[in-house]
Amino acid sequence: MKEIVVISGKGGTGKTSIVASFAALAGKKVLADCDVDAADLHLVLNPVIEHREDFSGGKKAMILENECLSCNRCIEECRFDAIHYPVLNNGEIADTPQINPIFCEGCGVCMRVCPAEAISFEPAVNGEMYISSTNHGPMVHARLGMAEGNSGKLVTQIRQEARSIAERERLDYIIIDGSPGIGCPVIASITGADLVLVVTEPTLSGRHDLLRVSELTAHFQIPTIVCVNKWDLNPEVAEQIEAEAKECGIKAAGRVRYDNAITKAQIMKISVVEYTDGAVSEDIRQVWKNTISRL
Repeated sequence: MKEIVVISGKGGTGKTSIVASFAALAGKKVLADCDVDAADLHLVLNPVIEHREDFSGGKKAMILENECLSCNRCIEECRFDAIHYPVLNNGEIADTPQINPIFCEGCGVCMRVCPAEAISFEPAVNGEMYISSTNHGPMVHARLGMAEGNSGKLVTQIRQEARSIAERERLDYIIIDGSPGIGCPVIASITGADLVLVVTEPTLSGRHDLLRVSELTAHFQIPTIVCVNKWDLNPEVAEQIEAEAKECGIKAAGRVRYDNAITKAQIMKISVVEYTDGAVSEDIRQVWKNTISRL
């Protein structure tokens, strides 16, 4: 069983389109969408949810009004300004403070300093995780709530579930749609993986972001390859990217040309390799062949 993670230095490079095509080209595999802050693989693969469960990434504080002494200790100690006296509908100030769950970081300081033990500190539901079926096999994905944190923890749970499915069903591949950038969700997506495929584009920002990602994968000593998507929009920069990647020890997995067929396929909720046998699909097939040859 091999774990392949597809990431990008920035959003919009076509990472998810590549993963969707890999889903159609790979043999026995499980898919995982670890881009939990902006998950969109389900828009292409149209999964049917078979199991769902709440995700709790931490705890949130809540003031028990009947126990509160309004001593303001919690307000004084909260460094996130999450506690305040709300204004009532009649314009008056409430007698008991409240905690804004958006601002609350779940540190628990308010609970510790409260002399009346009037603050509860319970696990908060931050999103949902799903196990679904698609036309190309099982898929694990999630929905993180708005302004919720701990996405790295959710990514780890998704990967663990995908690995359990792969082991149970004796699948050959775990194909992960990772997050863009180099932050916590990306680190949680790539650590311990067998191979990272970076999808970039022939722009100055794409070139810069690839170098940042290469430093990250080098730090974790993960074999890395690169695919330049929409390379024909700027062939000169595409060549520069591949040359600089080679200097960093990153081999080229291939290039994918720009084609409106990718957008048309997305609208129909299928991968582009299922939509057309044109040149763009052949490009992606070659990238897939090069990817598995690096494992």
